Amino acid sequence: MFEIDALRLLVAVAGTGSFTKAAVRLSYTQSAVSRRIAALEQQAGGPLFDRLPRGVRLNPAGRTLHRHALEVLDRLSRAERELAVLHAGHGGLLHLGAFATANISLVPTALRALQHSCPDVEVVAVEGWTDTLMERLADGALDLAVVSDYPSGLPSADGVTTTVLCEDELFVALPRGHRLAGAGTVDLRELRDEAWLHSAYGDRPTMLADACARAGFTPRKIIRIAEWTGKFGYAAAGLGVALVPSLATRAVPDELVLCRLTDPAVRRTVHVALPAAPLPAALTLRDLLRDAVA
Repeated sequence: MFEIDALRLLVAVAGTGSFTKAAVRLSYTQSAVSRRIAALEQQAGGPLFDRLPRGVRLNPAGRTLHRHALEVLDRLSRAERELAVLHAGHGGLLHLGAFATANISLVPTALRALQHSCPDVEVVAVEGWTDTLMERLADGALDLAVVSDYPSGLPSADGVTTTVLCEDELFVALPRGHRLAGAGTVDLRELRDEAWLHSAYGDRPTMLADACARAGFTPRKIIRIAEWTGKFGYAAAGLGVALVPSLATRAVPDELVLCRLTDPAVRRTVHVALPAAPLPAALTLRDLLRDAVA
């Protein structure tokens, strides 16, 4: 493995055509340059320069190594510049994770603001469950995550800190022709005979299961629809009703009415999670997420 300093010295000697001039440029002694070049030639398997009456010039082996040295030094220089920009918060990659409903409006709003304030920051976004996102933060695979305390409380992860972002209230989405569409606030017990649109039920804790249990009933029918667009389509057609977190309300079509629930405890808390030593760009995005909530 060639040392970086030796490659810089090779480039300097080739550029000046002289051990002495290269020594002056790099603040070495002439004897030190001669020793380093001799060691490099030994490592390369043979001479790299033709020794001339006045100075030196690269031989074929030297030209080959010189070409690669220029590429290596250029890559390292670019890496240094990119790291400086990254640590200053002005650019570089930012790995972001969020749960599904946060990606409907909250996260895109903050990312649009980040694009304006830090246009050289490139965001790599992933979607997932809170427990998975927290694990990826602890592993260093994410720089920031938007997570929630539902269904089993906010999981802990080594080196990860969390701050509250907002409370995510639950609404019920009803078709405009529904008997309770004009009520404004609804007791879930009034909907005990409805079909409910939900991505899952019974496989793992869900907000629908908890909300209905608090109201003293179990839904008589669950229609499993994975995506929000499908749930909204079924509800608009009068085929069922759905619980909708406040983070998803901007995606609700005009054919539906959102009603608040009488039980104020049916909600979750949304958090921003960061590693112990967050990137400046991650801190900027955290502040923009707070602005998006406000």
